[in-house]
Amino acid sequence: MSGINEQGRLVRLAEADRDPLIFFLDGFERQAMQGDTVLTAVLLVAGSLRGSEFGAERRAGFCLMGACQDCWVWQEEGPRFRACSTLVKVGMRLLSEPPKSWPREQS
Repeated sequence: MSGINEQGRLVRLAEADRDPLIFFLDGFERQAMQGDTVLTAVLLVAGSLRGSEFGAERRAGFCLMGACQDCWVWQEEGPRFRACSTLVKVGMRLLSEPPKSWPREQS
């Protein structure tokens, strides 16, 4: 999904003077800015946020305010979260597809 040469869906037009930070998406190092949501950070560097559970199409978020469940992303280590309401953090390691352990088996 997030290969090195992929074009971002969004283009930053303002607030370009905030401090940059590095995060990882599907193993690739990416750059965002302090205060970006994960959704913004990912869509600035990739054409989509994640795959769909119900078909081959890609998803890019829908409501942008945490109500629609369309922007879930996974962490390499840890639970999934909503990308539209979570701020990107330095060193965050994100996956655009669920890890092999998802969903976690219930004991």
